[in-house]
Amino acid sequence: MIRLNLVLLVAVLASAFYLVHTQYESRRLYTAVDRAQAQARKLSSEHEQLQVQKRAEATPARVQQLASRQLQMRPVNPAITQYVTVFESPAAAQPGGTKQP
Repeated sequence: MIRLNLVLLVAVLASAFYLVHTQYESRRLYTAVDRAQAQARKLSSEHEQLQVQKRAEATPARVQQLASRQLQMRPVNPAITQYVTVFESPAAAQPGGTKQP
């Protein structure tokens, strides 16, 4: 009878330790999930802020401003446009003609 009581006592103690360990792991995992969700929310809000900044930087007015200030570019107009024409030599235009070096 004493052996049976000792076996049952050991089984109850093992069960109690396993239950405490399981609850501890459950709480630890729950806090890890909670931290991961908080990090995901933070990253999501940062991503949205970066998207807004990206759209603000890519507006045509902003690009025009940067091009004129930093790159000293100016809008094209007929007064400053230069047209280049290509002249072909008569020998190159004829099939089978020889080119002069």
